[in-house]
Amino acid sequence: MFAIGAGCLVLIVCMGVRTSFGLFLQPVSTDLGWGREIFALGIALQNLMWGAAQPFAGAIADKYGSGRTIAGGTALCAVGTMLMSQISTPIEFHVSAGLLIGLGLSGSGIAVVLSAITRTVPEEKRSMVFGIGTAAASMGQFLMVPLGQAFLDAYGWSTALLLLGLMTLAVMPLAAALTGRPQSTAGMPEQSLKLALAEAGRHRGYWLLIAGFFVCGFHVAFIAAHLPAYIVDRGLLPGLAATALALVGLFNIFGSYTAGVLGGKLSKKYCLSFLYTARSVVILVFISLPMTQTSVLVFAAAMGLLWLSTVPLTSGLVAQIFGPRYMATLFGIVFFSHQVGSFLGVWLGGRLFDATGSYDVVWWLGVALGVISALLHWPIDERSVRLARA
Repeated sequence: MFAIGAGCLVLIVCMGVRTSFGLFLQPVSTDLGWGREIFALGIALQNLMWGAAQPFAGAIADKYGSGRTIAGGTALCAVGTMLMSQISTPIEFHVSAGLLIGLGLSGSGIAVVLSAITRTVPEEKRSMVFGIGTAAASMGQFLMVPLGQAFLDAYGWSTALLLLGLMTLAVMPLAAALTGRPQSTAGMPEQSLKLALAEAGRHRGYWLLIAGFFVCGFHVAFIAAHLPAYIVDRGLLPGLAATALALVGLFNIFGSYTAGVLGGKLSKKYCLSFLYTARSVVILVFISLPMTQTSVLVFAAAMGLLWLSTVPLTSGLVAQIFGPRYMATLFGIVFFSHQVGSFLGVWLGGRLFDATGSYDVVWWLGVALGVISALLHWPIDERSVRLARA
């Protein structure tokens, strides 16, 4: 239980600080005289670096243990956030916010931490623990976004980022509770990483998971980075934007935990198809109605229920089909697709806004992609290949 608690605290801070960066888009861009594309590109690079490094971070954790991987990732996140507070040029922003924090999140983010904490429970409880860990990441958004806004209002963006970086550094010692690496399943022969990758590469459902998770990244990264500016553009207050992001995190605590529980009882692939369809419906209703304070809060609550609820189901499917031995690596590859989607969602939001003065095209693209992802998950074969090996 202590390991689960330590992993959850790491996720609360690291993921919470990361989701607060959208609050800084407008003040940083205005203060430094940038267009929104510069800030958006930095956050997009963060997502891309996170995804590109994730399979390697997962492989390191699988081979050498999670503790060092999580500690190193947390340290990089802290250093990158503190360096963000001193930026004056786009290249400094892209290196600190993009490359350093992205690399750090590959070691301290959901993929490695979830694989570490689920090793501490029996197989029948893994789906629930996936949900608990994902809910902790959402609790971080609920707690850290309002705190980031309070720091921003009280001290300005530079000092606010410095304080968030110091908070991240403070949780690094918790990685000591997450040492160890996964072992082979009892009664089954040891499998090499090369064979595990080859087996996954031949599995049609694995490729469908990779394609479908791209859409999750597109949705959440675009909304996290651009929703605050979108709300302010419509004449509403910045405080409402922070409240909306926090509300997303609050409701996703319930959404992620519920998804984890349901994933242990129902078909995970059908749950995923439902979630992506529901996202498309929620986005469609939000952009079709006049924006008011009420509509923003209702959208945030509804999207929060669906926000990271895909994570326990997607990661749970990887573990269910291929087993836990190389889960950090195999889920890391799936997660890379998520981060490619995140890169495009954040960057296209800034690029198209600077070109057209509107986010409309990206919102409608999100609706279409949600429907496509729902269809992609439907035919996945959920049966365990490790039982077939045995």
